[in-house]
Formats: sequence, C-alpha cells, structure tokens
Amino acid sequence: MNEYLNVIRNHYADFRGRARRREYWMFVLINGVITLILQLPYLFGGAAQVAAGESLSGLALLSLLVSSLYGLAVLVPSLAVGVRRLHDTGRSGWWMLIGLIPFVGGIILLIFTVMDSQPGSNKWGPNPKGLGSAGTTPAAW
Repeated sequence: MNEYLNVIRNHYADFRGRARRREYWMFVLINGVITLILQLPYLFGGAAQVAAGESLSGLALLSLLVSSLYGLAVLVPSLAVGVRRLHDTGRSGWWMLIGLIPFVGGIILLIFTVMDSQPGSNKWGPNPKGLGSAGTTPAAW
C-alpha cells in the first residue's frame, strides 16, 4: 500500500527517474483492486439493467460515475509509473505506445515491465535498488 500512496503523493506526474518492479506492480495491483471494488455495483446491477434495455439508475449509475472519475484521477500517475518502470529497464518512456498495438503490444509491454532493473546508473538516474556499479565486479558478471 505504501508504494501506491508514494506514487500518488510524491510522483503523481513525475515522468523522470526510475521505478522498481515492486513499486510498479504494487501500484498496478492496488489500483486494480480499487477499480474492481468501485465497479462491483455496476457489474452486478447495471449490466443487467442495460441488457434488459433499461437505463441505469441508482447505485449502478453512481458506481459507474465514481469509477470513471477515479480512472481519470489515476490516469496520469499510471502513465508516469509505467514510464519510470521502462526507464528502469533502460528504455525510453515512448515504448509505452507499443501497448497500442493489438495483442502483441501488450505482451511486449508486459515483458518489459517484468524485466529486472538495468544495473548501475543509466541516463534516467541511479538504480533505485541502491546497487551502484561500485557493488559489481567483473568476476560477478
């Protein structure tokens, strides 16, 4: 939960630097759980109303509205933590656009986000794990 709050509070629109796997995946997990909880009333009640040809009303409409507002509120930090995660693997944040390619793009982006950090510093900053190039020796390679 601390990683989620850290992204929201301290790195809301921070596209510079690097983000560890733990920070990225905890943000994705908690964001997904919050989104699911906000959409549950719509999924159970609203989907049936729409299927029956009725208009949304009550709790289902409120659920859809609140989950949409939440989605807009976390759009920028979601993009920012994704870009910083790509920076950590040594890639430009523009690689996020590969996710727009149907099927293959999402798989490639998933592979990039599960990869380990680039050791040492790169052009986006020092390794967030705290393991600099001084800690590695040629024998360890």
